[in-house]
Amino acid sequence: MSYLGPDFDPPQPRRARRGPLTVALAALVPGALLGWLVYEAVGGSGGSSGAVGPASPSVTSAASSTSGSSVRTAAPPATRSGSGSPDAKAPSRKPDAPAPTGSGPLKGKVVVIDPGHNPGNFQHAAEINRQVDIGTNRKECDTTGTSTNAGYTEARFTLDVAHRLRAILERQGATVKLTRDADGPAWGPCVDERARIGNTARADAAISIHADGAAEGDRGYHVILPGSVHAGAADTRPITGPSRDLGTRIAGTFLRVTGEPPSNYLGAGTGLVTRTDLGGLNLSTVPKVFIECGNMRDSKDAALLTSGAWRQKAAQGISEGIVSFLRRS
Repeated sequence: MSYLGPDFDPPQPRRARRGPLTVALAALVPGALLGWLVYEAVGGSGGSSGAVGPASPSVTSAASSTSGSSVRTAAPPATRSGSGSPDAKAPSRKPDAPAPTGSGPLKGKVVVIDPGHNPGNFQHAAEINRQVDIGTNRKECDTTGTSTNAGYTEARFTLDVAHRLRAILERQGATVKLTRDADGPAWGPCVDERARIGNTARADAAISIHADGAAEGDRGYHVILPGSVHAGAADTRPITGPSRDLGTRIAGTFLRVTGEPPSNYLGAGTGLVTRTDLGGLNLSTVPKVFIECGNMRDSKDAALLTSGAWRQKAAQGISEGIVSFLRRS
């Protein structure tokens, strides 16, 4: 199934060149104005913009259901958008375009963004059900994720927020890597590979973006922190402290910027949950957290999650927490 991503920009029309009338008029004006008209005649400032291709899509996954007692209910990708405007454009760039090199306050910092799940996971059940080692036990490579009742999938939501977050951080000079993008593999990557991407990049901070699939009436965000794990290939002891600092900062700025309340069904109102059963956290060697931005199965949260304007706030709230963490003294 072809997937262009929620932030596909259609080609923009080229600016029309000036016709013979411009040349005729040029002879009637002083030399300085003549120079300006000639400049405009060949394209000037704001000449052709060219076409903008689809934003580089991705391939991610979560360890399975990311929220404790809640149950994710998966639905196949919808052919239509859900409520609101789920396909409002996020900042995009051509897949082969180099990442911008910033000189802002985050220059030299590396952030890895892990957009949860993959739209193609629905068609690759055998691959994503393959068991992988997460340190404490073995678990599915990935899951399909959840969706709103109208069919707006978690995979689409997470990639859109990831693109918006990347744009904000890159403007401040950070080097940003995504674990999956729209031009990537048709499924996955597995949760162990997602962790490995952050480790290999030696990220200063990593975040996995999700939305929950709990019951109607269960709403709000929560940030998942890694618990202390020292088993098999997992050893989170060096990162539990920094990850808690990162997660606490993100929880605070996400609440302030989005207005989304802390979860009313997990975390006892703190917006923070600690878990030791997620491969993406267990196998990380860099500071990392998950964020469940809201509950896609709750009508109030779904109205927010399907709004492009709100997703921009979500990206801004997450970015401010990351920036605060990276610039801590």
